[in-house]
Amino acid sequence: MPDTSTGSRRNGRSTGSTASTGNTATPARRTVLAATTGLTTALALGGTAHAAAPDDRKLRALIARMTLPEKVGQLFVMRVYGHSATAPDQADIDANLKEIGVRTAAELIARYRVGGIIYFTWAHNTRDPHQIADLSNGIQKASLTQPRGLPVLISTDQEHGIVCRVGEPATLFPGAMAIGAGGSGTDARTLGRIAGQELKALGIRQNYSPVADVNVNPANPVIGVRSFGADPDAVAGMVAAEVAGYQRSRHDRQVAATAKHFPGHGDTAVDSHYGFPVITHSREQWETLDAPPFRAAVRAGIDSIMTAHIMVPALDDSGDPATLSRPILTGILREELGYDGLVVTDSLGMEGVRTKYGDDRVPVLALKAGVDQLLNPPNLAIAWNAVLKAVQDGELTEARLDESILRVLRLKAKLRLFEEPYVSQGGVDRNVGTASHLKTADRIAERTTTLLVNEGHLLPLSRRACPRLLVVGADPASPSGTTGPPTGVLATALTELGFTATALSTGTAPSSSTIARAVEAARAADAVVVGTYNVTASSTQKTLVEQLLATGRPVVAVAIRNPYDVAHLPAVQACLASYSWTDVELRAAARVIAGRVSPRGRLPVPVQRADDPTRVLYPLGHGLSYGRGRSA
Repeated sequence: MPDTSTGSRRNGRSTGSTASTGNTATPARRTVLAATTGLTTALALGGTAHAAAPDDRKLRALIARMTLPEKVGQLFVMRVYGHSATAPDQADIDANLKEIGVRTAAELIARYRVGGIIYFTWAHNTRDPHQIADLSNGIQKASLTQPRGLPVLISTDQEHGIVCRVGEPATLFPGAMAIGAGGSGTDARTLGRIAGQELKALGIRQNYSPVADVNVNPANPVIGVRSFGADPDAVAGMVAAEVAGYQRSRHDRQVAATAKHFPGHGDTAVDSHYGFPVITHSREQWETLDAPPFRAAVRAGIDSIMTAHIMVPALDDSGDPATLSRPILTGILREELGYDGLVVTDSLGMEGVRTKYGDDRVPVLALKAGVDQLLNPPNLAIAWNAVLKAVQDGELTEARLDESILRVLRLKAKLRLFEEPYVSQGGVDRNVGTASHLKTADRIAERTTTLLVNEGHLLPLSRRACPRLLVVGADPASPSGTTGPPTGVLATALTELGFTATALSTGTAPSSSTIARAVEAARAADAVVVGTYNVTASSTQKTLVEQLLATGRPVVAVAIRNPYDVAHLPAVQACLASYSWTDVELRAAARVIAGRVSPRGRLPVPVQRADDPTRVLYPLGHGLSYGRGRSA
């Protein structure tokens, strides 16, 4: 499950400045400035395209005019259901009333004066680019027309790979582990630049990416392929490159990047959405394994860092999660690493932060630890009122709130949200999912596909020797609004490359009858491509591959998520790792299978033997190319 889920998830184009989704027309800039009683004009940072450093004196003057409830609201980033800020579907109105006590995003802002809103696919915020832009404009208008209104910092999880909120027709890139396999900092920076450009056009200005966790545990259920890899220095380089792409351009900051999950979520077998992970690294191990990517992010000028709901006794032996730990967030992140940017919690609806304290204590303790933004509490009324009461009772000072609000407003000023809060439909057309962006994503994906096994030079497949292909395997739901299912995407891509390919979905746990049907279909094909998904020693996916091999037909395995699958498939003749089952990665794998491009990816994680995990089967850096053997 992605980072900022809550456990309560629910499963036409416009022109000019009037939204087709129920939002009213976007106000002209002069109207907005008048409606905000001159507050935003006091924060103008100059007329050049390059944003100057925010003027803290002006920001502090703005904070001084805010009421205490308004200050509390600025600290929260909240979900809200619906495709429109003012006229969502009835089902979304009902969901908002049940979970938040308001009907719409506009009502959420009016009641709680939240400083940020996070977009989710499952909350129906991200149907298509033009709708997203309209929603963003509606949210900004709802906030800016309040007394002492401020622009909203709109965020999302657009990691690429298996975690994305904005799907096609926006440009989707390979995920972090694939980028790590490509090994190109230039590609990482390009990803950030293009993704940031597209998000900015949609009004999304804070992206919860890149993942800075070093995935040293193959059993990690929550990070895995969302990490750039297992080498701390390589991960650090990729993090810094992607941050540079997101945050730097010729004109101004595109979006605020967010390094996550501090102090490092890469070595755990527990998913913090459902449990409370404990990281047993010593302080020395943390310095060597976990810290380098976060240090690199700080050096790169990262705008925000997300906390992890994990316990690291070597850093804080109190038993508190890092999100609530002052020794970790203030002592290490602020004082030792020298970071003075925004600190945002992971979702406060996750079990890892709720295990020890109630939902009323968590936001207060997070602020006392050094957090600035409180992300997605399960019950906003409880969390908001708890912070308000903590100030009224003297547990939190208003000066402590002001410190975090200043960081929030600094970032909004850096992003020029006070001057340019709105986006245009023309900007969507010029920037989102353009032909050049899509072509760039395809070229980057080709450099990530990793060939792990190629016995007898089976690959590339010949269209003359193997014209008829059967594509079978797991078909997990599309992770990012792509077309899917994986077997269909692979079959279509291979057919377009000159083969006659047929898709047969066998699932992640094929039954004996499903396996028999696949074996029968394989006998009518010249070769079989099988997509595997998190194969284990007892997985019937392993049985499927073994029985397909028994037909005598050539079998090509494509690990469509974890590259560790290959350890459970010792007899397979050819195996590729795509690191995700999004279209861009699957199409690249098809081009490698067909020989249109040579595989260039190198494992960014080691693969241990299935029969003896203490021994390495394929080392970090392993990868084959056509015409030559193993290379490092």
